[in-house]
Amino acid sequence: MNIHEYQAKQILKNYGVEVPNGVFALSVNELIKKAKRLNTKKFVLKAQIHAGGRGKAGGIKILNTIEELKISAEEMFEKVLITHQTGPEGRKVKRLYVEESFNIHKEFYLSCLVDRSSSKIAFISSDQGGIDIEQVASQNPQKVIITRIDYKNEISNEDCEKIVKIFNLANTVKKRAILLIKSIYKMFISTDAYMVEINPLILTKENKIVCLDAKINFDDNALFKHPEIAKLRDFNEEDPTEIEAHKYDLAYIKLKGNIGCMVNGAGLAMATMDLIKLYGQEPANFLDVGGGASKEKVSTALKIILSDQNVKGILINIFGGIMRCDLIAQGVVDAAKEININIPLVVRLAGTNFEKGKRILKRSGLKLTSAENLDDAAKKIIEAIK
Repeated sequence: MNIHEYQAKQILKNYGVEVPNGVFALSVNELIKKAKRLNTKKFVLKAQIHAGGRGKAGGIKILNTIEELKISAEEMFEKVLITHQTGPEGRKVKRLYVEESFNIHKEFYLSCLVDRSSSKIAFISSDQGGIDIEQVASQNPQKVIITRIDYKNEISNEDCEKIVKIFNLANTVKKRAILLIKSIYKMFISTDAYMVEINPLILTKENKIVCLDAKINFDDNALFKHPEIAKLRDFNEEDPTEIEAHKYDLAYIKLKGNIGCMVNGAGLAMATMDLIKLYGQEPANFLDVGGGASKEKVSTALKIILSDQNVKGILINIFGGIMRCDLIAQGVVDAAKEININIPLVVRLAGTNFEKGKRILKRSGLKLTSAENLDDAAKKIIEAIK
């Protein structure tokens, strides 16, 4: 789960990390009223959307007066920002954030994330802050260091030294940087965060270490332990179809293709999408109905797929283990009674009760194509939409 920058900074501040003083608002009038309380020579106005690249898209402005702030806020509010992370449809700005400015001496990059490949927590640090870390890593790999930490309640001074070494700080400032690393690590562990990114982390001309920008992502599976964090979720930043799927505990991600997929199991779903691409088409979604889905859940999943106007055909690929193929088949039939399915439908059933499932589908009168295996299913759905 992603949160906004202003929310991330408040969480970091709660753990002792220094961030700029700032205020957020849901309207321009509210923002101007709150901004007058800030003690700053310049105002930094930031659009709050769940996407990077805001600055290049006009989503970050540095302003000299409250009058300039008002004009820029009116221009920015409800503007559709298009960045490399939003896609061509962009995101509408519904929240604004303004904060104090700083005299920047140096900019650094710092992030902390779960490293699945090593089953450790990885800190990535660089003295090249303010730009994409991928660009730095490809052009100047020596400017990026990765420090992997075994999971533990506290991070050692030795590990902190390794992380901040590339910043080349004076001893007095280095001590503050080490304290910052410890605070971020404590927050990361305590909140079940998945990723924290500070870009840039700055050294001011007054020798302060400040998180000028902040992005935090949390592990969805741990949100039940953190209701205060779950409340920060902004549904306006998410796809409405994905929100609806979440209500029914369906793992659904909308994609750009035209073949809808309904599969049980994440690995099988990925393999299904790979075969669709192998044969020259694109999947319209990732959808895992899980290992023990009811027929009602399956029916809902099919309706969600059909709600996507780009879908020209549907591939249902079920390998019955805990999931019974006859339940899947009945769910498909039930959904078909409520929705007029007028696009090609290919079904591959294997495993528990697959023969019962095939009989249910055959007797239903639905216009569908049966497939013997996954390869056969992928070929048939692609041929059908042609």
